[in-house]
Amino acid sequence: MPRPLFLLPEGSRFSLNGMPEVTGELVRASDCSCTVKVDGGKRNVRIEDDEGVVREFTANKSRTTTWAPSTLVDPIFIPDASAVEESKPKENVMSKKSTTKSAATTSPKAKKPKSEKAPKQPKAAKAPKAAKEKKAKAPKEPKAKKVSALDAAAQVLAKKGTPMNCKDLVQAMEASGLWKSPGGKTPHATLYSAIIREIKDKGKEARFRKTDAGTFEATSHATATAA
Repeated sequence: MPRPLFLLPEGSRFSLNGMPEVTGELVRASDCSCTVKVDGGKRNVRIEDDEGVVREFTANKSRTTTWAPSTLVDPIFIPDASAVEESKPKENVMSKKSTTKSAATTSPKAKKPKSEKAPKQPKAAKAPKAAKEKKAKAPKEPKAKKVSALDAAAQVLAKKGTPMNCKDLVQAMEASGLWKSPGGKTPHATLYSAIIREIKDKGKEARFRKTDAGTFEATSHATATAA
């Protein structure tokens, strides 16, 4: 005869009313819901141990779920009520033991007092390093100032005392060591342009005076500079 699920004692096996192929076991019942373990089919299992002994048995696939307490089921097996009652205290004792054990494991361990470390002795101060004496550098000899082409031409004309053209001036400047051409192809033309520029820019204060086409002589300013 069909019964509501919550009226069965825990551990009862049943089949769903109207669907006998659905079977299961009542795990826990309450007014709100019932936890059941629904069978999921059977399969044959064959196991061989290390000694070569073969064992064969049938295993049930099952899954745990919750059903409504008012679900109608057909009882298949109802355990003895006294056996159910006897099993409950054991569960309580086991739960109490597990609770006590967990409480014991979670209780904080007493910390060992840390031994006080001896204070570290201060390190001896290092002696200051002697300052290295810097070697006095010998004063550098002043480099001889290079004489420009114009200055060299003014000195040559002042010493010569007679007019000269630019080609002769360049040769005399190189011969006396006052100036040497840096490698230009027409140093006399460059010197001519520089002398003309000074005469134009300085006028009466120029060191050169044009005497004829392409020739120049020294003025009093060139003589004073040469002296």
